[in-house]
Amino acid sequence: MKLGSEISFRHLAVEGVFRSKKTLLAHQLAQKIGGQLVLDQTNNPYLRDFYNEREGAAFLAQLVFLANRYHQQVRLLQRDLFVDRIICDYLFEKDKIYAYQTLTDDELLVYDRIYSILVERVPRPDLVIYLQISVQTLMRRIEKEGDSMEKNISKKYLEDIVEAYDYFFFNYKSSPLLVVKADDLDLSQEKDVWDLIEQIKPLTKGTLYYVPQSFRAKK
Repeated sequence: MKLGSEISFRHLAVEGVFRSKKTLLAHQLAQKIGGQLVLDQTNNPYLRDFYNEREGAAFLAQLVFLANRYHQQVRLLQRDLFVDRIICDYLFEKDKIYAYQTLTDDELLVYDRIYSILVERVPRPDLVIYLQISVQTLMRRIEKEGDSMEKNISKKYLEDIVEAYDYFFFNYKSSPLLVVKADDLDLSQEKDVWDLIEQIKPLTKGTLYYVPQSFRAKK
């Protein structure tokens, strides 16, 4: 069953910190409402050096992510006219969240100049879905599902990145925004996914905060 004709948005972006299950939700949306799935390119030759805190690795890793995302997003501008909808598991602007958490002041000066040139050509989504999770949920998921690099990340960094994401999306005004309290969102449950999709239909402007049924049931 697909509700594609009932969803007016042609370009959706799903966001959240790593382990927020944003990619899984993007897959679910593509299956249920139809659309071409566009996934973030996570391969980065400098990522391990960054996690090992080698000097200069954060800047190089950030530039690689920025360049990869830019080229991928620009290609969307030449997308097939027969593609009705694009569903992306990241928002280009979120690149700055990590940059401001990891780069030095001098590196940020260079980064900001490059970013300001590239962002002008990046298509803006019609709708953004932000999967908001707590530090505690993130830590539990890393312990259960994370790789060796993620398990070496300090609690302080996790706290900072969750706070930075919340701040960014609290102030986000560029597109209609659906903020989902996603700590207990169970994407294996059809009713949870369809209930979330129902929130998308009437959202044409501003920000909507949504608490899934699975969380409400715990109250």
